[in-house]
Amino acid sequence: MMPTLAITPADDLIDVPRQIRVEHVEPGQTVEITALTRRNGVLWQSQAAFVAGPDGTVDLSRDAPVSGDYAGLSPMGLIWSQSPVDSPSREHFNHPVTEALVTDVVARAAGSQAQASFTQRLAAEGVTRQDVREKGLVGTLYLPPGPGPHPAVMILNGSGGGINEPRAALYASRGYAAFALAYFKAPGLSDYISNTPLEYFQTGLRWLRKKVSPKHDFVAISGQSRGGELVLLLGATFPDEVSAVVAYVPGAVVHSGQNACDPKIGREGPTWLLGGKPIPHVWENNRTATWAPFDEGPSPHRHEKAILTALQDPDAVARARIKVEDIKGPVMLLSGTDDGSWPSSIYSKMVQDKLAEVNHPYPVVWLDYENGGHSILFPYVPTTQLVYAHPVSGKISTSGGNPKDNARADQESWEGVKRFLDAAVDAANPARAAK
Repeated sequence: MMPTLAITPADDLIDVPRQIRVEHVEPGQTVEITALTRRNGVLWQSQAAFVAGPDGTVDLSRDAPVSGDYAGLSPMGLIWSQSPVDSPSREHFNHPVTEALVTDVVARAAGSQAQASFTQRLAAEGVTRQDVREKGLVGTLYLPPGPGPHPAVMILNGSGGGINEPRAALYASRGYAAFALAYFKAPGLSDYISNTPLEYFQTGLRWLRKKVSPKHDFVAISGQSRGGELVLLLGATFPDEVSAVVAYVPGAVVHSGQNACDPKIGREGPTWLLGGKPIPHVWENNRTATWAPFDEGPSPHRHEKAILTALQDPDAVARARIKVEDIKGPVMLLSGTDDGSWPSSIYSKMVQDKLAEVNHPYPVVWLDYENGGHSILFPYVPTTQLVYAHPVSGKISTSGGNPKDNARADQESWEGVKRFLDAAVDAANPARAAK
């Protein structure tokens, strides 16, 4: 009996789950399945073994592995459990990101094997990409197919800097004019996060509105980590220009430059400027803050432990707190209870509590993932690389969580974000408001 392997759909967007099914094997036979994906030139691999059911099949949407790189029922476990082969790479996507990812799957049973592949795309057919280098802005604009108008979202990276093209491409594939805006570590910009003017982002918001004339004049902002802190700060600082805020693993207070700082300024120097003046941050005049739990703690180092010392000074926290009550729109918060970079779960609760206290007149959605870490992305990417060297400082730390719970956060958060934004766009419809 020769096994056969079927994967459906064979070619689709990255956020679409696949059914992986092996047929024509003896009931009770062990079937080993290997998944191989080349990601920006580096081979990533996973393997798991299954026992064929009475019908002579293995279906990953029905069957959990008996051994291998993941445990428990998970139809896409072979993807999130992948690790790079002979490489420390954390690059999940090809460059350019419009180049699809192809995964080869091999099933072996009793000396016979079957092979198939599937394709994951960030950019749907008809999505267009445009480099943006005007008005001092450095970024990339992705537009959905069709004439529009489309609602818009501006996407901001965290302390690694650069341009978040993968998320922008996926947002565009799901109907949003998506502007990934860099603010450091990109061509023509500073290598560091220190002394970044908030007016730069206001310029970006205004450019995006003028460029795409968005549906219902809707421009959301989406950011992760330092970008999550930043989108809350921008929503509070420029409330009339921000339609909705999506804050991935955010901070509820303004932070110093930390690991992305200019060494000449130091990690306790300012990050954000407004009107040319530094915005107060939590490390300033802080009576309890110390880096020792991060610098001297056991490996893998947890940056979050140092941040927790800063939160013990209530006066410093009050001075640095982002005034989220000034945001004029719906707010979404996404966090993990085992965030190794900073306490995003505590921060999200601070934001939610403040918005509840002031009876925020817009929806507030908080998704908090038990045992999830700092790296909440979107579905069906590897979640195994938890310990890494910071791309600016080179300091080694862990983002926290574990592969299985981080994969769940990836999947559920993206579904939640799509629902949140669709509802926010619908609420911004003037015709709806007039009823």
